[in-house]
Amino acid sequence: MLTFTNVTISGYKSIEHASIDLRPLNVLIGANGSGKSNLLSFFGFLYNLCEEHLSAFVNESGGAAALLFQGPKVTESLKASLTFGVSELEGNDYSIELCRTSDDAFVVKEERFEREMPLLPGEGPPSLTVFGPGQSLVEGKVRDAMYLRALLHDCREFHFNDTSREAKVRRRAYIGDRELLHHDSRNLASVLNRLRRSQPDCYHRIVNTIRQIAPWFDDFVLAPVLGDLPNILLNWRDRYSDQVYGPHQLSDGTLRAMGLATLLLQPVDRLPKLILIDEPELGLHPQAIVVLAELIKQASHHCQVIVATQSSGLLDQFGAEDVIVVDREGPASTFRRLEPEKLDEWLEEYTLSELWEKNVIGGGRG
Repeated sequence: MLTFTNVTISGYKSIEHASIDLRPLNVLIGANGSGKSNLLSFFGFLYNLCEEHLSAFVNESGGAAALLFQGPKVTESLKASLTFGVSELEGNDYSIELCRTSDDAFVVKEERFEREMPLLPGEGPPSLTVFGPGQSLVEGKVRDAMYLRALLHDCREFHFNDTSREAKVRRRAYIGDRELLHHDSRNLASVLNRLRRSQPDCYHRIVNTIRQIAPWFDDFVLAPVLGDLPNILLNWRDRYSDQVYGPHQLSDGTLRAMGLATLLLQPVDRLPKLILIDEPELGLHPQAIVVLAELIKQASHHCQVIVATQSSGLLDQFGAEDVIVVDREGPASTFRRLEPEKLDEWLEEYTLSELWEKNVIGGGRG
């Protein structure tokens, strides 16, 4: 299981400097604007760097100046280091520095791999690999770069927040777009159709989980749109009726639950290596949040998960060791993982969410 074990970031958005230890399961809590989403966004930054889409990402973000902590007058460059490992091969460190250019873009100034991973047969020194100005990890040929590229290439951030009448998930989807679930679940019908045909056990687990959240739900009706063969709609049936309903007749919360269940219950070999989810609890009732937490915990046995939440109910489904508290000290975000042994006495009388409300653990509540 290839995972990040630490990320250190300097100069990105509200993150002046932070070193964050990561586990397979990581739950971020904090007030609005504390910086939770900025940490998720940073992994999106790295993904786009790896995929050679950084220019587009920076442009969509308002330029390099908008991504630097308090702008280029305060922060000259963005620096980061990542510690990652795969199974028994642990502790490889990668670092990168990017500088802002005159046209408000980023250029890679330097990259380094600190080789602590055991050498494969036939491999030899050097123990340090350096990529020079203007290059990036996508050009690295060493084994370390291959591992890191594999991890970043399979890093996915999901936002199922848009469930408006015009949301893409409520529209027709190309039936062939079925391999990877998109960040906004626009191809949910296509992915479910593939699972129903090729991996029915997985499909039925998803359907049964949705029934736990929406007991009236019977099943999906996934067939090509009549007269529009390449496309498919997220049609479904109510258990109390033979009528077929369309995606426009699903509530916002049910539609989000369908996307989350499909994402987290995919076959293990289809799960992204790193799943990032911002506020998955939106629109879900308390029992649905309990089901969601179990799905997140199950997925974290097979991939790394980072979840940002504002939900007290969701927080209470996890252990203190899973929680990272995000605060703002002046303009800068801080990140602190809870230490369960320091909370033992408190947790004998209070839940994690009550300690959050009382501001015992920080996170800007109360």
